[in-house]
Amino acid sequence: MSADAIAPHVADIYLLTVVSQTRSFTQAARRLGISKASVSGRIHDLERSLGLPLVRRTTRSVSMTEAGQLLVSGAQNAFGALYDSVNAARQTMDQPRGLVRVSAPVAFGRQHLAPLVTPFLQAYPEVTLELELADRFVNLENEGFDLAVRHADSVPESYVAWPLLRTEAGLLASPDYVARHGVPSHPAALSSHVCLHYLRPGAADVWSFVPRAGAPTRIDVPIRGRFRANNSEVLRDAVRGGLGIGLLPDFSAQADTADLVPILPDWRVIGFFGQTIHALRPWSATVPPAVRCLVDFLKVHLPGQVQGTAAAGG
Repeated sequence: MSADAIAPHVADIYLLTVVSQTRSFTQAARRLGISKASVSGRIHDLERSLGLPLVRRTTRSVSMTEAGQLLVSGAQNAFGALYDSVNAARQTMDQPRGLVRVSAPVAFGRQHLAPLVTPFLQAYPEVTLELELADRFVNLENEGFDLAVRHADSVPESYVAWPLLRTEAGLLASPDYVARHGVPSHPAALSSHVCLHYLRPGAADVWSFVPRAGAPTRIDVPIRGRFRANNSEVLRDAVRGGLGIGLLPDFSAQADTADLVPILPDWRVIGFFGQTIHALRPWSATVPPAVRCLVDFLKVHLPGQVQGTAAAGG
């Protein structure tokens, strides 16, 4: 018989192993919480389906035929292996092990996640980590990712989100650019400056501001420039080269930018970037231990000095 033909009889074969152990239909029924008649009927049906006599019935006991004993011996080994497999599968929910696939923005991944890979894997030797850096929104379920690190103000209800840190973006320019074009004193003055835009599908060439103090009056400013990019490291280099005023997440702005000049520090850019970096995954009733350990590790080891907002790229 093929495995497909045997599959419908697995429960009855297990019942046969219990009958073999108890040597009684009555005791087997009591152990499994079914009726004696059900035990007798199912064993009879199994014998008929397999075309084999499996048990010898007397008024006092039940014993196995030679065929029945061979079937029970093999089945007990198989059920023992199945029991071990089920236990091993359950233990994967208790111990951090296995593959974790993570998606993250290029700049944030290079600057802050990459340095944590080695200490994390040293702390959890049974975990395998794949880190894919991409400045795009990935579909976690369709692309097989366990976790995404992204900047956002809101998270879909179908996702679980763990806030990792606050972050903020600000405007920067090079001393050379400031010497040639001056420093804008108000967001509206940016319309006459060269601005380096973070490239994101569907995003308009507009920066929105509110004052850090006083009434939160929003000001929308159309911007213009000759360069756009969807990576904050690339924009940072362009800013440093004097191409214009750039909007940079603070984690990129803190990397070798001491020579750059903050622009409009009394104003906060809103709308374009989020204010929290999250670890995200589609909702599920349980979270694999390896994923949970990675999230907890990031919460502890990501730099706490990153202040306030960033984007879904970076």
